[in-house]
Amino acid sequence: MLAMGFSAVIVAAGSGLRAGPGEPKAWRMLGGRPIVRWSVEGLLSAGATEVVVVVAHDRLTQVDAALEGLSGWTAVTGGRTRAESVQAGLASLRCGRNGVVLIHDAARPFVNRAHVERLLNGLDVADGAVPALPVPDTLKRGEGLVDETVSREGLWRAQTPQAFRFGRLKAAYRRWPTGEEPTDDAAVMERAGGHVAMVPGDPMLMKLTYPEDFLMAEQLAATRRMVRMGQGVDAHRFGQGDVVWLCGIRIEHDLGLVGHSDADCGLHALTDAVLGAIAEGDIGEHFPPSDPRWKGASSDQFLTYAVGRVAAAGGRILNADVTLICERPKIKPHREPMRQRVAELLQIPVGRVSVKATTTEGMGFTGREEGLMAQAVVAVETPI
Repeated sequence: MLAMGFSAVIVAAGSGLRAGPGEPKAWRMLGGRPIVRWSVEGLLSAGATEVVVVVAHDRLTQVDAALEGLSGWTAVTGGRTRAESVQAGLASLRCGRNGVVLIHDAARPFVNRAHVERLLNGLDVADGAVPALPVPDTLKRGEGLVDETVSREGLWRAQTPQAFRFGRLKAAYRRWPTGEEPTDDAAVMERAGGHVAMVPGDPMLMKLTYPEDFLMAEQLAATRRMVRMGQGVDAHRFGQGDVVWLCGIRIEHDLGLVGHSDADCGLHALTDAVLGAIAEGDIGEHFPPSDPRWKGASSDQFLTYAVGRVAAAGGRILNADVTLICERPKIKPHREPMRQRVAELLQIPVGRVSVKATTTEGMGFTGREEGLMAQAVVAVETPI
């Protein structure tokens, strides 16, 4: 089974008291991003068609900021226990009875496509599937003094996400005894008579529980991301008109720029740079000039779309550098508004945006004032 077409519930409503003072685990920062965002990005990148994030009531407004720029998710309020929170998430899903749902703890931030593929393949032979690791340590039972050494043969450590058929898991929860708290969702399926397959787990699916776990996670986070560069170039000729659009700013001029859309060279070059950084082609592939929908269209929407593609890939834009090449119009009076507008569209601080201009000293088509040109370079951080 391919890692696509599944729904997911991410449980992020706990207080995480064992993690020490500070914010609950899901809302702490890891590698510069909230921990809950790692799980949402990981599951979306693995092919989730919908993700429900279950949070405490007082975190409903915070989740919007934590997941800004991502699409395909909703948030609901959790319950008093993990089991109640899972059921609240299940109730919000749109998938059918035979759809696949993954239940995941937000405190395991490093979930990826390989984990999901193994789980979905496990559902081919069982009602549920869990990632599991063999217990490597010698086990002792006792209080202070050892009463006995327990055999570790046949013992496994269960992780999340855990995968199930939606209808089967809902039915299993209806049969779970009131007042009893399951340790995980696989236990609910097992009690209802369902078969749960164990698929290979991964130490990277570590659960952040104690303060020292976060120190280790920061080191791991640095190895899970890479910086990719994208470059874009665009040019348009001058024609009839009295205004040009550059980097999202309207500039009065004695000529206009000729193009199928608003001919904003700066935003077109930026769009190509962003798409190039994630290897998703160029602006013409996504917005072909032969399509009448884009005639006269504002180029803001092209760049917004490209930024959305980065977010869907689990990435974030780090910075952008735009160079406008022309004799006229003069760029300096408009430079700061351009930086502000580009920063808004890229959803990054303005201090990470550079807009500058140069001429070709009278040489070439820009020197002859037949048109103008833009070059852009963008750095994007994405999962490895």
